[in-house]
Amino acid sequence: MPLDSIPNRKILIGVIHLKPLPGSPRWAGDMEALVDAALADAQAYEQGGADAVIVENFGDAPFAKSAVGPETIAAMARAGAAVRQSIKIPLGFNVLRNDARAALALCSACEGAFIRVNVHSGSMLTDQGLIEGKAHETLRERQRLCPNVKILADVHVKHATPLGSESLEDAACDTLERGLADALIISGTGTGKATDPGIARRLHRALPNAKILIGSGVDAKNVEKLLPFANGVIVGSSLKVKGKLDNPVDEKRVKALKKKLKAWK
Repeated sequence: MPLDSIPNRKILIGVIHLKPLPGSPRWAGDMEALVDAALADAQAYEQGGADAVIVENFGDAPFAKSAVGPETIAAMARAGAAVRQSIKIPLGFNVLRNDARAALALCSACEGAFIRVNVHSGSMLTDQGLIEGKAHETLRERQRLCPNVKILADVHVKHATPLGSESLEDAACDTLERGLADALIISGTGTGKATDPGIARRLHRALPNAKILIGSGVDAKNVEKLLPFANGVIVGSSLKVKGKLDNPVDEKRVKALKKKLKAWK
């Protein structure tokens, strides 16, 4: 897992946005085409120099508030297993909106190395309603299924508003020290929206020994402003052809961003 190399270098995790899965409103009925698209993105990330990829059921909006259906897990397992066989870099899962248990199960079945959890501790008001963190359950489920899998946890996650007046720093501290997350993720207000370097700076100052990842809006133009305060980036939208979310991953864009990460000192 590339997290193990932190802080020796800055890491790049590429996001594989799965097309709508069976059971979701926009499911197109072609599982083979869905898997082929995921494989093409995974290979473009690997060939472009990404350190890892993370598979998300991004096309399934509107998302379930917590536990997803068995059809979603089955489809993600099929896609995840195919991705695992096609590339050598580490693989992770994010089951939207907040099904950490399913993500851990997928890691166990597909040799995954990490998961992303949007709300690991605390509570957030989201477009799915109120979501409460389940760190207690997630840590115990990880111990049961896949003890070596890393937990990357969002702090004040995008597309959401904190419930109450808890500061970013306090939320991050609780997520790290009480929720036992392996790394913290900060992001902009939504998918593809740039992360404020000032927020990254605040978190880095408050928790200088924490592993911090930037979780949205990173591109080759703004990444240098964020890297002083982060150990790596999780990127999807800006690495697509023409930078458009619905397009496939562009290997050239991956290489350009990776070059910036390698050059940073």
